[in-house]
Amino acid sequence: MERVIHTPEGVRDIYGEECARKKSLQKMLHKVFVSYGYEDIETPTFEFFDVFSREIGTIPSKDLYKFFDRDGNTLALRPDFTPSVARAASRYFMEEGRQGTIRLCYQGNTFLNSASYQGRPREVTEMGVEMMGDASADSDGEILAMTVDLLKAAGLKDFQVSVGQVDFFKSLLEEARMPAGVVEELRELISSKNHFGVEECVRKQHLSEELSNVFTQMPHLFGGMEILKKAKSMTGNEKARASIERLEEIYRILEMYGCSQYIAFDLGMLSKYKYYTGILMQAFTYGTGQPIIKGGRYNQLLAYFGKSCPSIGFTLVMEHLMNALSRQGIETPLEREEEVIVYDRDNQKEAIEQAVAMRRKGKRVTLRRKGTLL
Repeated sequence: MERVIHTPEGVRDIYGEECARKKSLQKMLHKVFVSYGYEDIETPTFEFFDVFSREIGTIPSKDLYKFFDRDGNTLALRPDFTPSVARAASRYFMEEGRQGTIRLCYQGNTFLNSASYQGRPREVTEMGVEMMGDASADSDGEILAMTVDLLKAAGLKDFQVSVGQVDFFKSLLEEARMPAGVVEELRELISSKNHFGVEECVRKQHLSEELSNVFTQMPHLFGGMEILKKAKSMTGNEKARASIERLEEIYRILEMYGCSQYIAFDLGMLSKYKYYTGILMQAFTYGTGQPIIKGGRYNQLLAYFGKSCPSIGFTLVMEHLMNALSRQGIETPLEREEEVIVYDRDNQKEAIEQAVAMRRKGKRVTLRRKGTLL
């Protein structure tokens, strides 16, 4: 029987210079998290299945890697960090009487067992942040400003952060009162910018002229501040208008951060993750067809774990970022200065003592015995 030495489909080994660049990049990005006052947290690679259940609104069950422990409990490899961090935060950071905002950052791997991801990795490395306890536009602005700083720290110059607002869509749905199946179909059509599909779906619902028009236009509501003015003029729905005014306030804050030039609005951005309640965000650049960073506000998620708390966060996919950097010819600096000490039997003790002394000073030292050099 032939010995299996290759990896399963969707996962791969990372080694050599690629691995060194990835580690160096992660170190640079982590410094940005720390500079904003975020504290590290590590959550388990696998959790009880309920942490990622349909009620939470994360990845469908069929796309999870599931298995059983010896007691018969269903476990799952994490597909998404946010529910895991929310679970941990509700247990350890939200005791009675605690005041202030909680800022947590993480890094690790996530896993998706999905046929729709054919040709894409099923295991990726993610880094991200979660801010809990602040429902203000100030926290939205901070998260978006940090996103810009992260991409700059990675070396990118040409990128865009698209910002959506799921409450705009949800407010219109409350007014339209469409069946759940139609709502899901419409969400998919708007997200995929299928203008003709949206038109046909809306026409069958016999909505008011105003509602029909705004739903039909949502795939095209993409651009700068002018898009927000247009969206507000299209509806008299007070909740929908308030959600747009929230975006206007966020943009004002981003101007103070000096990063508004990287921001575009996309009211047709609607995530498949149903726990989002406010702004959505995705960051794009050349050289990858997938968003490098994605996230948003999820004010109701922690209530599932017993602690109601407004929250917002994002995750950065390292593989997407590294692909973009490679295709744009942007080099990640490496700390590769290395001292090599060659020794033989006669001077082995002196060579080891020298290496020990240099390593204590923080230097990278490799010992090589004569006759074993490659």
